Amino acid sequence: MTPIDFRSLDSLRAWGFTGSYSIRELRESQLASVPRQTGDIGVYALVSSSTVSPDFLASSTGGRFKGRDPSVAQSVLRGRWVASSPVVYLGKAGTPGKTQTLRSRLKQYLDFGAGLPVGHWGGRLVWHLADSERLLVCWKLTPEEAPRVVEAKLITEFERQFGAKPFANLIA
Repeated sequence: MTPIDFRSLDSLRAWGFTGSYSIRELRESQLASVPRQTGDIGVYALVSSSTVSPDFLASSTGGRFKGRDPSVAQSVLRGRWVASSPVVYLGKAGTPGKTQTLRSRLKQYLDFGAGLPVGHWGGRLVWHLADSERLLVCWKLTPEEAPRVVEAKLITEFERQFGAKPFANLIA
């Protein structure tokens, strides 16, 4: 993988990420700009317009999946913030040969953030951000490589650069 610098949206674009729509725009357009064809699989990034520590909501706007509350303590949120990178979450979408697409995965993610009980537990810390609707979403199609492999490489590279995973990338 060509090294990627996670310090700017421009560096993501140079690596092949496209898109760059706010969560609000994607919701309002019903994800019209997101690739939707079978085989449109890849990775996506949520990017903040600022690296300054944000305001955190006391409770997550995320849905209760299997009855679990996605909310976490303010101290956890503050401790996970990576101040030197605008990238707050890296996700994957789809598996070669399966029906899930980048669009269907992003729809799940946005629906979860809107409070629906959808199975997208990953990245749930995003829904504690007071300005989550302003986050930019960009993506890269990876038809030649499994998105889970590309996502793992991106997270590993992010950890190498910052000594931590992106803010909302959790193990459990």
